[in-house]
Amino acid sequence: MRLAILVLTILTLAGGLLVSESPNARSVIPAQASTGRQPAATQPNTLCAKDERVIFSCPVKRPAKIVSLCASQDLTSERGYLQYRFGLPGKIELEFPKDRKGTQQKFQYTHYFRAQFDMTSINFTIDGYEYSVFDDYNGEEKPAVSSQGVSVTAPGKPKEVSFVCRVKPKADYADLQAVLPNGQQ
Repeated sequence: MRLAILVLTILTLAGGLLVSESPNARSVIPAQASTGRQPAATQPNTLCAKDERVIFSCPVKRPAKIVSLCASQDLTSERGYLQYRFGLPGKIELEFPKDRKGTQQKFQYTHYFRAQFDMTSINFTIDGYEYSVFDDYNGEEKPAVSSQGVSVTAPGKPKEVSFVCRVKPKADYADLQAVLPNGQQ
């Protein structure tokens, strides 16, 4: 996974064009080059268009990119769409899924809460790589620990790579439990 991130970073810095052959994800710089869509104006500090709902978004520490989960305003279990995006406004490096139909079945939502402890994750898989957008709080630790971002685990590898938010994310998980399949086993 580190090699993939390094290659992605090198290609990004070199201004190259990276295209994924995955049928489930588009990985293109610039992002809209293959879709014919014009880049939409985004909400501040997100990769979500102004007419989309921000489920989760934050700038990550390294590399200096943005991770966003964006949804249509009409998101339900039967309507609308949910998409993961990673990159910069106008230069989205990874968008999943590329097709906005039936996206709800491609994600899983998990939430665990008790006094002083709150864990939320939205998980999905692209070509065997497991992604988890996480928002965790543990008030039992002294001092309390709060961590948000996205972690990625490569196929067959036990170690995950985490991209941690630089600042508290913009997040709105309302209704996700009713919209996405439950990821708890």
